[in-house]
Amino acid sequence: MQTQNPFFDDIAKMMSGAMGVASGMRDEMEARFREWFEGAASRMDLVGREEFEAVKAMAAKARQENEALARRVAELEAALAGRAAAGAKASAAKASRPRKAAKPKAAPKGGAAADAPSGD
Repeated sequence: MQTQNPFFDDIAKMMSGAMGVASGMRDEMEARFREWFEGAASRMDLVGREEFEAVKAMAAKARQENEALARRVAELEAALAGRAAAGAKASAAKASRPRKAAKPKAAPKGGAAADAPSGD
């Protein structure tokens, strides 16, 4: 927009130039900050996104396997407890049955007892 006073035209041109310089300075500052940040990040040995996602997937898989193994252990413990309970019931039933009288064992004929010297 053209005004009657050239002073205002000069100020408008100067402000427009200053805005261009400020925009250039902003771009330069962003570039410098980005370079500084990337350098600082590389010195910190940060993990990249791909590596992080790979480790995250491995952890999820390990968690699933751990849960599956925990379920399997619980099932096996329950089965073992069932067998132990059944064994205890069988032992109790066996103990409550009357026992048969044991037959006396016959002494061996001509065995070591017959050959041993008597203490007389």
